[in-house]
Amino acid sequence: MVINEELLQARKKVSQRRPKFVRQESWRYDRLAESWRRPKGKDNKMRRQLSGAPRLVKIGYRGPKKARGLHPSGYTDNLVFNVKDLGRLDPAGDAARIGHAVGQRKRLLILAEARNKGIKVLNPGKEQKAEEASEIKGEPSIKKRGETTEASKELRAENAGDEDDAEEGELDLDEENVNEKLKVNENIQEKKKAQAEDKPQREGTEDRKNRPGAGNQNGHKPERKNT
Repeated sequence: MVINEELLQARKKVSQRRPKFVRQESWRYDRLAESWRRPKGKDNKMRRQLSGAPRLVKIGYRGPKKARGLHPSGYTDNLVFNVKDLGRLDPAGDAARIGHAVGQRKRLLILAEARNKGIKVLNPGKEQKAEEASEIKGEPSIKKRGETTEASKELRAENAGDEDDAEEGELDLDEENVNEKLKVNENIQEKKKAQAEDKPQREGTEDRKNRPGAGNQNGHKPERKNT
């Protein structure tokens, strides 16, 4: 919906007569952009407004005072950061623009309050635009985050059942692993006991071999070292 059409038309007529303001010699050098810069040279022909030079920015080129700051829809553009800021707006001629730094939670609250008061929001967001389009066409609106359908609930229930089965299988495998580990530990303990029984016999034979004057395996006595 467009309001203040007469003001918008008057502003459009003035803008059509307004010349295009370009930077000095931007048409001559590629390194210079066309964005406006005020000429400052002492002998600058553009500053002196000699014939053939581009026009300078002047106050006389301004649009109608009542049409300044109007949005193309005809509403005045007002920046809003919270719900309290909506209280100073008039739904008949003021529109709200939600600030860039506003989070999702506050944005939803502002949209709900603006809808209740009948205030136009200039940047409602993709979700809000999709809902409005679906309402116009008569289609169901797009569901927001957190909303689930019956099909999704059934899938979640099935997945939960599969997870329970998997946990039971894991428990069975854990019991088998425990039994195997117990058997291995018993075998290790039996081997340790057998080694402990054989150890005294081995120590006795080693002592006999290491006694002074005892012969080696071939029956020869070890040679004595001269001190």
